[in-house]
Amino acid sequence: MVNFSTMKIFLDDSKCKSELLPFSSTRRVSDFNMGLISIKEKWQHFLGNTATIINEPEPHSDFVSIEANIIPESSNFKLIIESCINKTALDHNVPIKKIKYPWDMISWNDWAIRDDFKLLTINKTSAPINPNNKIINPDQIFIEEGAVINFSFLNASAGPIYIGKNSEIMEGAMIRGPFACRENSIIKMGAKIYGATTIGKNSVVGGEIKHSIISDNSNKSHDGYIGDSIIGSWCNIGAGSSNSNVKNNAEDVFYTMVNGEKINAGKKAGLIMGDYSKCAINTRFNTG
Repeated sequence: MVNFSTMKIFLDDSKCKSELLPFSSTRRVSDFNMGLISIKEKWQHFLGNTATIINEPEPHSDFVSIEANIIPESSNFKLIIESCINKTALDHNVPIKKIKYPWDMISWNDWAIRDDFKLLTINKTSAPINPNNKIINPDQIFIEEGAVINFSFLNASAGPIYIGKNSEIMEGAMIRGPFACRENSIIKMGAKIYGATTIGKNSVVGGEIKHSIISDNSNKSHDGYIGDSIIGSWCNIGAGSSNSNVKNNAEDVFYTMVNGEKINAGKKAGLIMGDYSKCAINTRFNTG
């Protein structure tokens, strides 16, 4: 049995950073957001207060090193820790989700929103939803304290919807789950958002968004389309800007890595925008 008491865990990204650029150049891989919480927050949720996640190991100190791009689950996190302590390979029968490339976060965001929704809402009661909204499948909608939602459409028939603390969904917004909006963010009037989409903390979004992750402190405030994309932190998308996510010939999309290697990202792949990036109004981004 794993004893978490006084355990120190180091989420090591030294072996995966190069393939997770541009985001790994400005933040730790364990701080990547997916679903409702970051990888680090997910680990801390499972470990509780009995273990400590450290940013850097002290020389000659005892700690457990875990690859930072591994996404823990309730069914496997103890096995992952045990294998790292014993320095043994995990049983092939134990499935593990690992973010190897940035677009893996998009691929798994549907699963992540559903999984995190269960973790964060268990034994909790949602704040009431104003009856002036149109709601479908309210049992799969969770509203945190201080969130304001008026005259909007929330459809959780295809997946859960989670609205974070002190966020606001303005009039006329249409949202289909799976969807996550973290705290202090704003969904502007008339926004059209499809699952599986995550909006980070302190962000402002509008226009049309589909199957994308918009990280903390970023703005996609105006009309325009963002689909199958990841927008980093502290980014700004100019009004009217859009991206393509499918090639004209409908063939697979290949991203070119820093070392020149071309990696197949599948049929749909949009914009990968690193932290602190901005684009002018009416910018057009090609597929991938």
